[in-house]
Amino acid sequence: MKRRNFIKISGIGAFISWGDWSKSNSFQNRKIINYAKNKVPVVISTWNFGQKANADAWEILSQNGYALDAVEKGVRNAESDPENTTVGIGGTPDRDGNVTLDACIMDDQFKAGSVAFLQHIENPISVARKVMEKTPHVMLVGEGAYRFAIEQGFRKTNLLTDASKKRWEEWKKTSKYETPINRENHDTIGMLALDSQGRLSGACTTSGMGYKMHGRVGDSPIIGAGLFVDNQIGAAVATGVGELVMRTCGSFLVVEFMRQGLSPEKACKAAVKRIIETNPSVRDTQVGFLALKKDGSYGGYSIHDGFEFAVRNSEIDLIKKTPFGL
Repeated sequence: MKRRNFIKISGIGAFISWGDWSKSNSFQNRKIINYAKNKVPVVISTWNFGQKANADAWEILSQNGYALDAVEKGVRNAESDPENTTVGIGGTPDRDGNVTLDACIMDDQFKAGSVAFLQHIENPISVARKVMEKTPHVMLVGEGAYRFAIEQGFRKTNLLTDASKKRWEEWKKTSKYETPINRENHDTIGMLALDSQGRLSGACTTSGMGYKMHGRVGDSPIIGAGLFVDNQIGAAVATGVGELVMRTCGSFLVVEFMRQGLSPEKACKAAVKRIIETNPSVRDTQVGFLALKKDGSYGGYSIHDGFEFAVRNSEIDLIKKTPFGL
C-alpha cells in the first residue's frame, strides 16, 4: 500500500472512530430538548416557605434571566425573613445562643462558592457567590468568611431576634443540651432552577440544626452533599439531618442516579434508600431530596411523610408533597 493511501485510509478510520465515540458520549451528543413542552423555565425549592422564594426567583426567570441570579434572589427571600426560624436572620441558634449560618451556590459551569459557620451576616448565599466569583477558593468558614463578607461590603447584623432568643431560653430550661433530631427539625431552603436558555443553577442556605453544638456544620454548604449541579444531567438539593446526607454524598448521588437514566423522583428515592441501608436508625430522622433534570422534569422523595416542596413554571405555582417510605 502506498504511503499516501495509507494516510488517507488511516485518517478515515480515525474520523469514524471519533464519530462512533461522539455518538455514544453524553457530553458530545446532547439531546435536543423541547423546553416549551417541559415548561421551562422552572424553579423548585424545599418546604412551603419556598413558594415565596420561588416568586422572587420567577421575576428573573420569567424575563429570560440567568438561573444563578434567580436562585440567589430566591433564597435571599427566606434569609431575610425574621419569621423563618430555619434560615438567615431569626434562625434558630446553637445551644450556646449563637446564630451560625451555612450556604452554598453552584452554577451551570461547575463553579461553586460556599460559606460555613458564618455569623453576623444576613445573606450568606450572596457571600457564597462572592467566594465563587472573587476568590480562587470554593469555601470560606468562620471568622475568615466573616472578614471576607465585611471586605465585600456586607453589613454586620444581629441575627438573634427576640423571638428566637426567647425560644432558646425556654429550651435551655427543659433540655439537657441534647440536640433534637426529628422529622420537624428541618433547617434549610434549597432551590434549583432551569432557565429559558437551558442553564441549571442551585442554592442552599440554612441556620443549621436547631440547638446544635457550637461549631457544628451540616451538609448544606458542602458541594456534593447539600447541593450539586451538573448542567449536562441535572441538579439536586437535600434537606433534613445533614450528617446522614454527608455520609452518602447525597445530592451528588441523586445526580449520578439521573445520569444512569432514572427520573428525578426515582433518583431521589434511590438516594434515600442508600441512606436507609447505611444508617439503620433512621426512624426518628428525616432526609428529603429534590431533583431537577436537564429536560425540566422534577421530583423528590423523603424518608418520612411531611416533606413539601414548591414548584413554579409558566403554568403552575403550588406546593407538593413528596412520596416517602422506609
